[in-house]
Amino acid sequence: MLAGRREDETLAAARAANGMLDHITLSSLGAAVAVLLLIGLARRRSALTVVAVGTVGVSLLLAEVLKRYVLPRPDLVNAPERLLGNSFPSGHTTIAMSVLFGLTLVVPYRWRGVAVGVCALWATFVGAYTVAAGWHRPSDTIGADLLVLAVAGSLTALLARSGRVRPVADHARPLRALFVIAPLCGVALAGLGCGTVLLVDSMFRLPPGDPAVPRLAYAGGHVLAAGASAAVTLVLLALLHRVDLDRPGRPDGT
Repeated sequence: MLAGRREDETLAAARAANGMLDHITLSSLGAAVAVLLLIGLARRRSALTVVAVGTVGVSLLLAEVLKRYVLPRPDLVNAPERLLGNSFPSGHTTIAMSVLFGLTLVVPYRWRGVAVGVCALWATFVGAYTVAAGWHRPSDTIGADLLVLAVAGSLTALLARSGRVRPVADHARPLRALFVIAPLCGVALAGLGCGTVLLVDSMFRLPPGDPAVPRLAYAGGHVLAAGASAAVTLVLLALLHRVDLDRPGRPDGT
């Protein structure tokens, strides 16, 4: 995959990926957390605010601990300098997905689809950007997706045990299905399906010396990273389907 990335060095994809990832900084992360805090405090939902902000903070803390001390990756011959250290899970993917999940949790129930629709496709493609930039292996981004899902699910379970979760008799929302669920399903199915096919082709169907092998592996890594992020986002939405995270018997909005 990295060999294929070097062959694509002159293409716009790598330059665009670097430009996009350069905007994920401590300042932008702080601004995103501030937005989560403002939404939660404006809604007067202190426990929900802690869960949303905690999804970001705990995910990043665990990612750094795992990456630096627990899950070392083997060095790759002739790999970029960024991949010579530990890279599992991806920090940039953790940031993007945890902010998305935190926003999904803290907004009122009726605005959940809008929040996901605004942020989901950007967040789900951050993992693909890290692959295009040569910053991470695809498995680094998939590991980050699963880590954030585990943290968000665990904190939401604690919220449920405190009695602050209730079912909602929701009506059909065709616009949410059309503009949020359908695009995410398309990215997930296309990414996971095409990525698997491309990786199988590059690993088993072509001879090792074939010049198409690196290109197929590089393309497969891209779409697999995006597909996994979209699929994990759909899993979170499925777990929260018709579930209001406000206090029982309270209105779901501000």
